[in-house]
Amino acid sequence: MRSPTAIVFSFVFPFIFILVFGFIGGGGPIVRIAFSGKSDTTNVFYSTLKSISNIRIVQKDSVELEEDLRKGRITAILDITKSKDSSSPAYNIRYHTSTAAVDRIQILRSMLTSIMYTIDKTRFPNAPSMAKMEAPVVVQGRPYRTIDFILPGQLGFSLLSAAVFGIAFAFFNLKQTLVLKRFYATPINRLNIVLGEVAARTIFQLAVTALILVIGVFFFKYTLINGFVTFLEIMLLSFIALIIFMAFGFIISGRAKSDNSIPPVANLITLPQFLLGGTFFAVEAFPTWLQPISKVLPLTHLNTAMRDIAFEGAHIWDEWRELGILAIWGVGLYILAVKSFKWE
Repeated sequence: MRSPTAIVFSFVFPFIFILVFGFIGGGGPIVRIAFSGKSDTTNVFYSTLKSISNIRIVQKDSVELEEDLRKGRITAILDITKSKDSSSPAYNIRYHTSTAAVDRIQILRSMLTSIMYTIDKTRFPNAPSMAKMEAPVVVQGRPYRTIDFILPGQLGFSLLSAAVFGIAFAFFNLKQTLVLKRFYATPINRLNIVLGEVAARTIFQLAVTALILVIGVFFFKYTLINGFVTFLEIMLLSFIALIIFMAFGFIISGRAKSDNSIPPVANLITLPQFLLGGTFFAVEAFPTWLQPISKVLPLTHLNTAMRDIAFEGAHIWDEWRELGILAIWGVGLYILAVKSFKWE
């Protein structure tokens, strides 16, 4: 409570975003679809659908697509086939969807109807409709709500902010007031001095993380698929992320010449990650050229791992790829932190 900045950055901001997105609900404008392996992709209907900006076509094997459909990752699996009867429409359009995509299937159906109408009007004005859309096959699925995407992003937001700003300001102020130098002159082990500061901020931030999770679960029905086990795994993942992100703070505090120089540098590190790290929007929603940049950022991999554990039911050891990339970041950052850290 003696650090209002820590309270604001680590709890107030994320909680405000959770409130806003939690009450808004609904899905985003991006509609992800897939085509069955037997679908005809040489027709004008397919090319028109593919050209729509907010349509994303997912390509995976059939087993993965069925799993994605049930979990709401994709809206529908389409099957476009040529008609065998010359007197009927040239193509039949069938699609499978799930109860998890109920908020997006109406958007997709409107798109399909609009495409059929436009093609009929512009290319075949005097002929019957070029395609016939059949009733969908609906499978049971688990709804993926907005809060299931937003809350992990806000946890990442909270962890990165607390680690970067908290450590940078804390250690710079200790150096500026010569407290750190006096600590260094005592018999206290230097590592213990650093670990003491790290432990204090870690305990505080993990308490905030637990509070955000509790609020998300009880007020907005945030999904923790395996209950308390998932809660513990997210807490462990948050601890790992905090330790890694604190290296940014150590580097900034070691290089800063004044307290006024800390916010610009800290924002330069955190702001791109907030915007591009899958905090507010899925990485797939960004332009293709921007996605590789997003996928390099450590916050992207933290957010991905959190969503996989909370909603998909993955365990923390299943996220070896995301943890590996975070570990690489951690090793590189701490090498820089050790070289740049100064006691005065």
